[in-house]
Amino acid sequence: MMRKFIAVPIIGRIKVNEFKGFSQTNMQIASSSAHLVCVNNTSCYDFKYQLMHSLKKTACAVVLFITGTIAVHAQNIYKGKVIDQTTRQPVEYAGVSSGITGKTTATDKYGNFQLSLPADSTMLTISYVGYNAAQVKIKSSVKRTVIPLDRGAINLDEVVISPDLNNNSFHTLSGLDLNLRPVNSSQDLMRLVPGLFIAQHMGGGKAEQIFLRGFDADHGTDINVSVDGMPVNMVSHIHGQGYADLHFLIPETVSTFDYGKGPYYTGYGDLNTAGYLTYNTKDALDKSMVSVEGGQFNSYRFAGVVDLLGSKAKQKGENAYIAGEYNYTDGPFKLPEHYKRTNLFGKYSKQLGDNNKLSLSASTFSTSWTASGEIPERAVASNTTAIDDNGNPIKIPAITNPIDRFGTIDSAQGGRSTRVNAIAKLTSNLKNNWNMENQLYYTHYTFNLHFNSTFFAEDSLNGDLRQQHEIRDMFGYNGKLAKQSYLGKSILTSAVGLNSRFDQTHGTDYTHVTAQDQFLEEITHGDIRQNNTGVYLDETLESGKWLINAGARVDYFNFNFHDSTETSVVVSPKVNVQYTANKQVQFYLKAGKGFHSNSAIAAVGNNGLETIPAAYGADLGLNWKPIPHLYINAALWYLYLQQEFVYTDDGDIEPGGKTKREGVDLSARYQIAKWLFADLNVNLAHPRMTDSAKNTGYLALAPTFTSTGGLDFKFENGINGGISYRYMHSRPGNNTNTLTANGYYVTDLKVNYTQKRYEVGLSIENLFNTKWNEFESETVSRLRGEPAPVDQMSFTPGTPFFAKLRVAVFF
Repeated sequence: MMRKFIAVPIIGRIKVNEFKGFSQTNMQIASSSAHLVCVNNTSCYDFKYQLMHSLKKTACAVVLFITGTIAVHAQNIYKGKVIDQTTRQPVEYAGVSSGITGKTTATDKYGNFQLSLPADSTMLTISYVGYNAAQVKIKSSVKRTVIPLDRGAINLDEVVISPDLNNNSFHTLSGLDLNLRPVNSSQDLMRLVPGLFIAQHMGGGKAEQIFLRGFDADHGTDINVSVDGMPVNMVSHIHGQGYADLHFLIPETVSTFDYGKGPYYTGYGDLNTAGYLTYNTKDALDKSMVSVEGGQFNSYRFAGVVDLLGSKAKQKGENAYIAGEYNYTDGPFKLPEHYKRTNLFGKYSKQLGDNNKLSLSASTFSTSWTASGEIPERAVASNTTAIDDNGNPIKIPAITNPIDRFGTIDSAQGGRSTRVNAIAKLTSNLKNNWNMENQLYYTHYTFNLHFNSTFFAEDSLNGDLRQQHEIRDMFGYNGKLAKQSYLGKSILTSAVGLNSRFDQTHGTDYTHVTAQDQFLEEITHGDIRQNNTGVYLDETLESGKWLINAGARVDYFNFNFHDSTETSVVVSPKVNVQYTANKQVQFYLKAGKGFHSNSAIAAVGNNGLETIPAAYGADLGLNWKPIPHLYINAALWYLYLQQEFVYTDDGDIEPGGKTKREGVDLSARYQIAKWLFADLNVNLAHPRMTDSAKNTGYLALAPTFTSTGGLDFKFENGINGGISYRYMHSRPGNNTNTLTANGYYVTDLKVNYTQKRYEVGLSIENLFNTKWNEFESETVSRLRGEPAPVDQMSFTPGTPFFAKLRVAVFF
């Protein structure tokens, strides 16, 4: 007999006599198998009808099977919030892992996390550096579980490499360093960033010169700096584009800081070429504190932070505190600096129900100082190098009456500055995994500076003393709307943001004056009005071991100076790809476009300058934990800048050509013992002009090789501190490399004895009393009595051995 075989996907247990002519037998079949059914010739005439009838029933069974399969493999969403046990504030980037599946995630800036797991309940392990790890059993039926963490010893085992940690390698490093290394100045805070170097060359009251990734970034031209979301950089500043004076920040109020290198982050727009740097102040104090500090050079500091509401208010989500500091020093210079700085800060935050939090803060800052400024090398030593009229290096003798390295040539130099800030921020957790942020800020700022680095080069009779002055109001808004969605086992995080700031100056003045402050000549005068509004879209997909982030921002600029207006629009795409091979190794690739705007004075004048020079960069890096107590971050990077420009200290804007930089960054943190930690940062860069001859393509003062490192210790008996070094390799002093900015190696020491109610500390800058120059630059200067100006390096000497004692009381 001829037989036919028909493949029918059948689900479950069926009777074969549902087809006519089939024998009366039962068959048990697998839900996923194709089943062969034999049909004899006498039944085939009715087979089509019977087959259609059976397929209808099979389709119903398929639906039931799929539904059952989904039910079996359904993912339950676990939601939680990790907070500090004492302050009740969120812990950001805490690692959260499931004991059942091993799946991991990390908390966001609000301390919130979500995990998708198949079980109805699970045991979670929560860990973060500086806290004791906690294990908590939670159920998916609970709307949100709040998990408090207790402060504990620092353990690098708690540093987790996780697929969702996009850019958090930098946060991991910053968290470690801030926990280990005592800081008591804004300069200390900036030096925590691996590869970032600072220099002061006009007295302690002016913003520091910043060096990062092969950039001499002036006072902030290529680094976006912010505090609590408020810009620190002053665009179109009379002394330098992006001028970032961080001295208003009281270090005892800082809870976290974060940074990113390169132009890869959609939330940061103008001036984010070499990278960004942001500080966040505490919403709540774990204790109140007052301290007194005194040291050499008639230096002293008083500081305090005081909780105003107490622990009962903390439990209800309400916090308020005030902070203040006063600094004074004469410095190591022969002419006393009389440097004075006063800072006041207050912050109030309140949880408004379960889903909203309001934060209000205000601060004021004022400073004044006398500066010794920069000194030509020939004023101190003989046989120094200068450049002749043909650009060739020559040796010249010392002046007739040389001065001390810490001496002064023009005693009329110095300045004063003030800044008042106000910030209001509302964060909201909306329904369906939506989050929203709204922030308003306002700054009133004044700046007045007298400086003279050329002495009598331009005016042999009256001298070259310059005055820069501005009064500024800055208004701004930051908004962000974000949503997290689950797509099967993948997570999509979408964000859209808006940044807008408006700067208005009243009397931006740059003048030539006498030592008695008599007006001689106007160089620049006028009011500036400048607006920058940017919108951005950011999408992050986490799927298995992969994380893909893509986004773009569009920025609009309106420059107004002398009632003339210039506008510009720039689009900046970004992409970041991350692959986590396992719990030990993670690779990432970043690419993007950034920019730094030019001064409104230059943009309106359009003197051969790009209004918005673009930067294009890429990073290829890894995060690696080869052993539990060792964490390594390394990256190869490249950056192309459309136009390099320098805002010089005599007020001139000098357009440059196209530049490129490539380099290597390496950071390592190693826990040698329970109480001993080592850190190392090595940064190599090759900065060059792209449209210049080989022998004229050097970038003056751009760092080529820097390194920092040290040992930190924390004993259980309260003794803690560390010894650290800073190394800057010698680098070109001009574009032909015929002048050299000398390198240095400086060692610092800090030792504290900390108990529950008090702390006693000793800090020593330049432990081995190294002779070094903090800042150097090529300057054409003329000293009194010289027949003609001389082109050579001028310098500001670095701090010699400088010891300070500190006593703090906690309550």
